[in-house]
Amino acid sequence: MAVKLNRTAYAYAQELVRAGKVVADDRDAWSEHQPSTAEENEFVRQHGFAEYARWHLGVDDSEPSDTKRRHLSIQEACAHLHGMIEAIRGDVTPAHAP
Repeated sequence: MAVKLNRTAYAYAQELVRAGKVVADDRDAWSEHQPSTAEENEFVRQHGFAEYARWHLGVDDSEPSDTKRRHLSIQEACAHLHGMIEAIRGDVTPAHAP
């Protein structure tokens, strides 16, 4: 796995922040607003993988660019790290690593 920063997504995120299009995240609020697999698939169908990629700060170069898998391993890794942090705080038991 060759994980790297998706500079296009990072620039897009900075653009959104500068435009004030952000929400200060409360504890675990992001998970409540995470799209379902069906919603992601519909987004890709309507907008394509290039637009889908703009919402992911990391990409896995070992996966094809026209697949959601290219971004999923990053998402899984982030979720695992979040679980580890919560476990240290005593909130939850950590999930298995991706």
